[in-house]
Amino acid sequence: MPIALFVLGLTIFGLGTTEFMIAGLLPELADAFDVTVPQAGHLISLFAVGVTVGAPLITVLASRVPRKATLITLLVIFLAGELVAATAQSYGVLMAARLITAVAHGSFFGIGAVVAASLVEPAKRARAISIMFGGLTIATIAGAPLGAFLGQHFGWRAPFWAVFAIGAVGLVGVISLIPHQPREEGASLRGELTAFRRVNVWLALATTLLSQASLYAAYTYVTPLLTDITGFRESAVPLLLTLFGVGTFCGSWLGGKFADRNLMRTLWIGMILLGGMLLLFQVTAHNKAAMVVTLAAFGVASFLINPGLQTRVMNEAGDAPSLASAGNISAFNIGNAVGPWTAGLAISGGHGYLSPAWVGTAFAAAALITALASTARDASARRTAGAPAPAEAVTAPAAAQR
Repeated sequence: MPIALFVLGLTIFGLGTTEFMIAGLLPELADAFDVTVPQAGHLISLFAVGVTVGAPLITVLASRVPRKATLITLLVIFLAGELVAATAQSYGVLMAARLITAVAHGSFFGIGAVVAASLVEPAKRARAISIMFGGLTIATIAGAPLGAFLGQHFGWRAPFWAVFAIGAVGLVGVISLIPHQPREEGASLRGELTAFRRVNVWLALATTLLSQASLYAAYTYVTPLLTDITGFRESAVPLLLTLFGVGTFCGSWLGGKFADRNLMRTLWIGMILLGGMLLLFQVTAHNKAAMVVTLAAFGVASFLINPGLQTRVMNEAGDAPSLASAGNISAFNIGNAVGPWTAGLAISGGHGYLSPAWVGTAFAAAALITALASTARDASARRTAGAPAPAEAVTAPAAAQR
């Protein structure tokens, strides 16, 4: 695989760390700016909004700009945001800095995925995306805990300076190692919008949203599940979450490999495994050893589908993948919000900390339905054209090769 893919992965590690590390810094930030912890938590919500809105917006504005130049610009904006955050003297300034970094974050993910796919032959596109997204899984394993450690021992500004340094290294790598990405002939906003006329693009976006709602409905409330239901001490939770993170890394790597062989089959299996692991929570949550195994398997299943989800949207977008790819990043983040909100309603309704797993199972089933509907449309189109069934990732549109 080209070294440029690993440069993208390193950069995504920095972007992912800045997203996740705030959760571990809430007490320090609340003390520093004389706000409550829930108010400090708005830094997380605002970031999600910035990613959701910013990813497609910036992609639209940059539709006529070469992709490498866009990535460089986004990293410069990101670094500016981290610099403002690291030197912020008020809560309002920190909020503004988080919004700036969020907009750059979401756009870099969407356009970066297109660039990653362009660096390899069609048969390896999902694996290329899994390498880039691997930076995000490593951020969940190491980046977020490292941010919390730095904040606790060196002050809340230290994690922002650390991410700034990682981002600066990523910027140098992008400038020097990402091949020139010429502006596409005929590239325009109208051309990018044509992708959204295709039903399969919307089905792919729906599959992403529903699958992420499934994951985060359960994951958001896994800590009280582990302590109140399974009986683990709070001190054991970080290690258990690290185990989950290792599972996500393995799942992302396996998902890229399997999706290149048969993308839709990987998505079906992934949805079934995701829903199955959540159902298994109902049994294993009452046994510590069994829950440890289930939690690791849950991590594998939850990220097994991610490379395929991103590749599917780009494949269905054909010659105009950038805006669709950014739209999929927004779908990820909308799912990240919808799942916890719905699960929270179940808990508030008195159904206990196992109810998020039921909510997640329902979302996984809905995601499986949209994936199967998309597959049925593919089969119908092939019958009409009289063509054999291909392995999708291998037969991606030739125009997707840059």
